[in-house]
Amino acid sequence: MRMKQTALKDVCVCLLISAGIIFGHETGPAVVRVVVEEGSDVILPCSLSSKENIVDKLFDWRKDGQKKKKEVFMYDAGDHSNNGQDEQFKGRVSHFSDQLKNGNASIKIRDTKISDSGNYTCHFPRLQPRQTFYIELVVELTIKDRSGEITGAAPEPYTRTLNVTEYRALLQCEVRGASFKPKVEWKDSAGNILPAEEPQVSDRGGRYYVTLLTTVTKTDHYRCVVTQEEIHHQTHSETYVFIYEKLCEESSSKELIGWLGGGLVLGALILAAVLVLLVATKCIIIRRIKGFPLLGQDPNSSSNGSSEQKKLAV
Repeated sequence: MRMKQTALKDVCVCLLISAGIIFGHETGPAVVRVVVEEGSDVILPCSLSSKENIVDKLFDWRKDGQKKKKEVFMYDAGDHSNNGQDEQFKGRVSHFSDQLKNGNASIKIRDTKISDSGNYTCHFPRLQPRQTFYIELVVELTIKDRSGEITGAAPEPYTRTLNVTEYRALLQCEVRGASFKPKVEWKDSAGNILPAEEPQVSDRGGRYYVTLLTTVTKTDHYRCVVTQEEIHHQTHSETYVFIYEKLCEESSSKELIGWLGGGLVLGALILAAVLVLLVATKCIIIRRIKGFPLLGQDPNSSSNGSSEQKKLAV
């Protein structure tokens, strides 16, 4: 019987772990682990298994700090003014008032930041017995512009057009003073990475300077994208290129093709008319040679004339 109970317990724990919801230790309290992407909203769960109405109860949310716990959210029988709330959470935390009657003390944190990662407690100090729930929040970094957050993040790159001809344009992207070695790429408006020359990289006192050249052959918006994966930082600069001569050449070619097509059709019609005329003329000549009268001539006029000549000769 004991073996069956142990096996059942192991199955339950495995299911919870595989679902990515609850992690715990056999000798310690269960910990709910919540993972969210930076900048997203997140719900930290806290519910009484008894589903006891907590509208008139007290519950307190706190986050572990280096020196002391930070006040996240406090609810006390309808009062949630949160005068002692830590500045980190000001204006970003709310609860679900319509769920209090079901024993649900969960909270929602909006626009999560990396600093929100850590261990939280949801405490009911006036319940008998007291109850405390443990939640671990993991805020995962996303690639975004962190110029104002991290020292050494690459600034917005400098872009310029070095040379424009009737067929192409040479674009230059320059990154100056990045503390972490950046990856630099040219992309078109569709996000396609463009072929480019080998980047020119120099290290000056721990600061990276990178120059990247690419050649484009069509009118479009082009972006130079700078990425520092170590600090999840990305920034870019955009430029517009207009290839004027090539556009004119393409338009002229289309116009020329149109004129040629129209000329061919007109020529074919004229040729057909000439052929019809020639055939008709040939038929008339053949008919005359064979003795057929011309159009409008009396068929008997020829025979009458011959008879009269014979009479005169006699």
